[in-house]
Amino acid sequence: MTFQDIFKSSFLENITSVSVLDMVLSLALAFGIGLFIFLIYKKTFSGVMYSSGFGVTLVALTMITTLVILAVTSNVVLSLGMVGALSIVRFRTAIKEPLDIAFLFWAIAAGIVLAAGMIPLAVFGSVVIGVVLLVFANRKAHFNPYIVVLYCEDHDSELNATDFLRKQVQRCIVKSKTVRKGAVELNLEIRLKEDNTDFVNILSEINGVTSAVLVSYNGDYMG
Repeated sequence: MTFQDIFKSSFLENITSVSVLDMVLSLALAFGIGLFIFLIYKKTFSGVMYSSGFGVTLVALTMITTLVILAVTSNVVLSLGMVGALSIVRFRTAIKEPLDIAFLFWAIAAGIVLAAGMIPLAVFGSVVIGVVLLVFANRKAHFNPYIVVLYCEDHDSELNATDFLRKQVQRCIVKSKTVRKGAVELNLEIRLKEDNTDFVNILSEINGVTSAVLVSYNGDYMG
């Protein structure tokens, strides 16, 4: 194949299949919505360690999805090839927080809808999803479960500590109990009445209680 054959082919015709205005507008809107998703993610993050790289990934993923869908919608043959190429991609990065999956799908869905030309749906849908996440993900801390780890010397100190704890919290459930000679270890799941943890200080001063630890619990068990 010579250079003349290349210029005679339909390759150059595909250059104008997507106008420059459509590309600029779609990518600009994808960047804006991706940035909005990033800000919602930063606002609602409640994990152990915040990763700014994941937030940047959400912006990039929205723009990349828009780019891919623009190419697919402009050429039927390319769409079939793209499906085959993407089907062999495997992602090995572990998702640490369940809510991160929702943000990934949100970024991908926003890019697809934008590239399909449904701009009002992409903008309005992103705003609604952002508001829902802000409302449900930013609940007050006293609704979240906590774990209290108690170390007591004997059975009597255990009863005194648990009775005091049940009066201070909204809900108290024994998760585990370990008994050794001269020592009792209790793990209790609690729900706070209000955002106040001063009762732990009083709990540690009860006669026979050697240690009291309060830990935020973000496990799957919600009771």
